[in-house]
Amino acid sequence: MGKIKMGMIGGGIGAFIGDAHRRASRICNEFELVGGVFDTDYERSKEFAAKEGISPDRCYESVDAMIKAELALPENERIRVVSIVTPNALHYPQAKKFLTNGFHLVCEKPMTMTVEEAEDLEKLVKETGLTFALTHTYTGYPMVRQMREMIAKGVLGTIQRIDAQYYQGWINAIIHGTGSRITGVWRLDPKHAGVSSCMGDIGVHAFNLIEYTTGLEIKEVLSDLNPVKEDIKLDLDGTVLLRFSDKLKGVIRASQVCGGLENDIVVSVYGSKASLRWEQENPNYLYMFSDTEPTKVFKPAHGYNEKMAEEGQTMPAGHPEGIYEALANIYKGVAKSMRGQAFTQGEFPTVHDGVRGMKFIHSVVNSNAKGNVWVKI
Repeated sequence: MGKIKMGMIGGGIGAFIGDAHRRASRICNEFELVGGVFDTDYERSKEFAAKEGISPDRCYESVDAMIKAELALPENERIRVVSIVTPNALHYPQAKKFLTNGFHLVCEKPMTMTVEEAEDLEKLVKETGLTFALTHTYTGYPMVRQMREMIAKGVLGTIQRIDAQYYQGWINAIIHGTGSRITGVWRLDPKHAGVSSCMGDIGVHAFNLIEYTTGLEIKEVLSDLNPVKEDIKLDLDGTVLLRFSDKLKGVIRASQVCGGLENDIVVSVYGSKASLRWEQENPNYLYMFSDTEPTKVFKPAHGYNEKMAEEGQTMPAGHPEGIYEALANIYKGVAKSMRGQAFTQGEFPTVHDGVRGMKFIHSVVNSNAKGNVWVKI
């Protein structure tokens, strides 16, 4: 069985996220990058293609040109799946074009700019039967998957509180710099980023991790967002109260202005029998707390783990794996889906997760705009 031919939109010279996707697809060992549109500047796109060893005739000037040329090729030669790693505002129009023309998709989050666009893509995926993966990368970590399976088995008893945080500090150097630097960052521009910076970029990861690990849906949110500086239009910091039901509450805290912090994600689920906590900067450790037993630490590559967690670890115990391997696990699930092979629900986030994420982002922004009130998702 040959490798699946893959294309990429964006992710050219100097693009971190494009490099991450390429590495992940190689680790997965199921895909071969053969073409794409790697930059809005065609000369830079061709330069990148040459460095990657991609044939010049499959380095396209536009999405339309790519689709036309690929569909003209014999079916066994054409690109079958496309990875979209462009700025937020481009996700929806690009995804819709590829889905309409029969291409499977791997798309960066947030999936779209509006809830309506997200629901349109969900409808299109259902109509076409194509595979659509949204890269909430942290769901690919083995210990996040272990957490999900343990909660599903009822190990924690009745869930009584759920918290998640995502703290970064990278944007401080930008917002406390010159005005031109602020203007030059697309994540701070509503035209490119959408209605939110912090919650749209990282808060939605915390939201996704909560719903992924617990299998529960957040019903209502109450938010307090902060742009930090007067000349910034979008949120850079915020707190969101969560309501799952009358008896189950929680909180999401997210910030891009926590000086010195890098990628500080923590998700904690507290139950009547025990509690679980996972930290992204120490991803190979899942902590379990109990009133009656010593604290336990679960680690990858051990027989006590659930099947989906173990299948996500490629190296023997004691060999740390990280973000590239987590993303590779999502690509592995995509390959199974495309090949018609059996796979476990949860191996990759779907278009529905994208819809949920957009509803969260817009509900949070709406709650803040209305004076910090409860808003249904």
